Amino acid sequence: MQPVNRWIDLETPHGPIRGWRAEPTGPSRGAVLVIQEIFGVNAHIRSVADRLAAAGFVALAPALFDPVEHGVELTYSDADLQRGRALTAALGIPRAMDLLNAAAEKLQMEGLRVGAVGFCWGGTLAFLCATRLQLPAVGYYGARSVPFLDETAGAPLLFHFGGKDPSIPPDDIEKHRKLQPQAQVFVYDDAGHAFNRDVDPHAYAPEAATLAWQRTLAFLEANLR
Repeated sequence: MQPVNRWIDLETPHGPIRGWRAEPTGPSRGAVLVIQEIFGVNAHIRSVADRLAAAGFVALAPALFDPVEHGVELTYSDADLQRGRALTAALGIPRAMDLLNAAAEKLQMEGLRVGAVGFCWGGTLAFLCATRLQLPAVGYYGARSVPFLDETAGAPLLFHFGGKDPSIPPDDIEKHRKLQPQAQVFVYDDAGHAFNRDVDPHAYAPEAATLAWQRTLAFLEANLR
């Protein structure tokens, strides 16, 4: 059955923002923050939330750029890539984490156990959800995590990396293993960056994406009981 989905308003320390919320049609198995790439809560990120809802989780994707620019939905063009990078710099990680904390608290107030799944820039933010918010977290190809790897995770962690991702070389992946030894780390040899992005034929790696998704759902099921 199709999930129930809609835009909602979230109150945060930095003013109201939107969030895409998708809910299962039956009882939930917990809740998941879906953390965007640098392209905003676009159709792909909304589809990830919808897939999680179809798997039985309440999914919430906060529009993290709203304090800087409302309603951002970017494509994967070079121009939008540069715009997304500028927006992430303008927002900054501290404000992003405040927004994610507000979203997590809203779900927790509903009596839900909360985890996080993030992609690219959001993969790094998902990692920080484990270290700073104590949320079980899954990070997909978070290339910006290395400076924070000495932080102590207060919740379980799962990392997915593409073996052909130039933004995350093998040495960086090894740093994840060394500095977060309790985490699960999976490398998909034939996949590059953004291999889960099924709307982007230049990035999508179907076999890697399918296997990573199965592992992500198993992780969430085990840690959001």
